[in-house]
Parts: sequence; C-alpha cells; structure tokens
Amino acid sequence: MAEDYFRVGVIANTHGIRGEVKVFPTTDDPGRFQGMKEVILDTGKEKKRLEIENTRFFKNLVILKFKGINNINDVEQYKGMDLLVSRENAIPLEEGEYYIADILGARVVTREGEEFGILKDVLTTGANDVYVVDHQGKEVLLPVIPDCILERDMEKKVVTIHLMKGLLDE
Repeated sequence: MAEDYFRVGVIANTHGIRGEVKVFPTTDDPGRFQGMKEVILDTGKEKKRLEIENTRFFKNLVILKFKGINNINDVEQYKGMDLLVSRENAIPLEEGEYYIADILGARVVTREGEEFGILKDVLTTGANDVYVVDHQGKEVLLPVIPDCILERDMEKKVVTIHLMKGLLDE
C-alpha cells in the first residue's frame, strides 16, 4: 500500500514574532510551496491541517504564515516537526517520474535476474539520486543513472540494475 502523505518540509524555526515559521524544504522543488493552500503538520500524535496564508522564500528556506496563528508562542511548539501534503494535493507526476515513498521496499534485481536486495532509502544529492540498497546485510549505494538503473517497474515494485565495477567492495 503506497503512502498517502509525502513530507515536503520540516519546520526549522520560528521567524519573527507574528507566528511565521522557517521551513527547510525536503521536496526537489521548493517552488511548489508557492501554490500550496494547506499543509498537514505531523505532531507525532496527530496530523493537523494548517491553512497557508502567505509564502516567502529566504535563502534555502521557505517562510510560511499559517492562517489563525499570529503569535510566536503558538508556533514555537512545532519546531522540528514535519510538514506533509496528501497524495491528492501532491504535484502531479510527469511521465517517468514517481514518488520516493512508492519505490521504497522495492526488490532490486540484476539484469541477469538475480536477487540483489531491497531498496531502503533514496538520497538526494546535487548530481543524481542514490539508491540505498540492503544487500546481504550491508548497505550498497547505487547512483540513479542510466548506466546503473536499467528499469523501474512501479507496478511490480522491482528495480533492475547493472552492477557497475567498483560499486561492491569485494
């Protein structure tokens, strides 16, 4: 079952005294905050819908003002908490794109059809993403480039790879 929520940011800190928060975006395109009407705050105990009143960008952060929260004391408690969007409010995918949440747990097989491991995490780096694969109890990092990742079958949750020289420290 695919996840119904995607993390788009983490509240890093408060901003000023009027209830604004600084958000560290965890999405590949922070600009998507611009059109957002609401986010879901994950307090750990509950998921709380917050309506966005205003969005600004500052350096690598997004500054959000929530409707009805006008005081620093009302947002202080939210520091470090995740901001989520629901699947239906997520940005529509382009052809060939997928949500990271949907590929986690995929079986990883070599192009010869041998089981290689399970995809545990996706690291987003400047150049390309990196798949973290659990291979015989060890973590193997695979660059998400056409030479290495040959195919992704999202229906079957299978990633087919070409194991390039040097990726496994023998």
